[in-house]
Amino acid sequence: MNDSSWGAPPQAGQAGYWGPTERGPVQGAAPAGPAYDAPEAQQTRPMPIVPDGPAYGGDQDDDRGAARTGGPLFRDEDHGAFPGGDGSGFPSGDHGRFPDERYGGRSGSSSAQPHATPQHDSSYVPQNPEPMPEVQPQPAPAPAPQKKSAGRDLGAAIGVGVGLGVVIVASLFVVKAVFVGVVAVAVVVGLWELTSRLQERKQIKAPLVPLAVGGAAMVVAGYVRGAEGAWVAMALTALAVLVWRMTEPPEGYLKDVTAGVFAAFYVPFLATFVALMLTADDGPWRVLTFLLLTVVSDTGAYAVGWRFGTHKLAPRISPGKTREGLLGAVSFAMVAGALCLQFLIDDGTWWQGLLLGLAVAASATLGDLGESMIKRDLGIKDMGTLLPGHGGIMDRLDSLLPTAPVVWLLLVLFVGSG
Repeated sequence: MNDSSWGAPPQAGQAGYWGPTERGPVQGAAPAGPAYDAPEAQQTRPMPIVPDGPAYGGDQDDDRGAARTGGPLFRDEDHGAFPGGDGSGFPSGDHGRFPDERYGGRSGSSSAQPHATPQHDSSYVPQNPEPMPEVQPQPAPAPAPQKKSAGRDLGAAIGVGVGLGVVIVASLFVVKAVFVGVVAVAVVVGLWELTSRLQERKQIKAPLVPLAVGGAAMVVAGYVRGAEGAWVAMALTALAVLVWRMTEPPEGYLKDVTAGVFAAFYVPFLATFVALMLTADDGPWRVLTFLLLTVVSDTGAYAVGWRFGTHKLAPRISPGKTREGLLGAVSFAMVAGALCLQFLIDDGTWWQGLLLGLAVAASATLGDLGESMIKRDLGIKDMGTLLPGHGGIMDRLDSLLPTAPVVWLLLVLFVGSG
């Protein structure tokens, strides 16, 4: 960096003046005033050009007697001059904070101070810059209206539902024992989902082994020995839960066995009524009527509620259910019940089907709300992820389980147990 970038050259007698030379006036320097004339200019030698590197190969400038701080952090050619509003090269009021020795000159010597220019300092900021024009904030665009969504993958839900229906109907009308096995497997998986969520969310350890064995035995006993066999299996399952839990520390024993007895009643015992329906002569048609009415009730509630639902049915338990959806469930189930009792069930009549459909819509809705209450208490959306578009097995059994004893009882009252 040559001296022309540091401002006007110093005059004789000032700090840092090197004296005249034989080469003439200083290159690029303007006359200093009236004391400067042509004869003197011929005798004045120019100031030697200072090389960019350290002068004289050392850290001390012998001619100037000023300490030159080494290192790239303070090199003039790397940092240039600090801009200032007083012409000194420093920010206003910062002379004490940035002594002159750091920039190659004597402290207090104004002749050694660099002048900030835009060509030599990238941080140069012009004084009194023009104010930026104010930008008026633009209002955010209105969000596009959201389409009402069912909240699940409808295609996957339909595909899984159709697949389950094919398996159930095929096993129901081919070999009754196979259908009993399907029910027992669904019971065991449902118990596994329920006990797993209880342990994960509430640290309740309901013993799964006695529940699974006793639940499967309960379904088989109901099919083989009727209602009496189902009650005996239920009592033995509860006793097994109490004994099994004794093998672990007593802390939490009461809540664990209480949850185990509840799970035994809620899942396998209610499912046993499906096996009881199957024991009748027209058992497969009774089970099919039970399944059709429950599915139609859920479908009517979903279709009408999604399209016309505005009034919440139980917002604290299940915000998605509406009163319009309940009316849809009742209407669809009553029509389906009249058709099923008239054409599928021996000695059945259409008006009995209307009552049966009304009862199914009520029990299915209460069952759905009951499991929603459990899931809300546990802080979960679904009991599992086994069935795409549906959740878990328990998310499909929620309305079926409490409906099974209702259908079994009304069919026995209407047409007998035959």
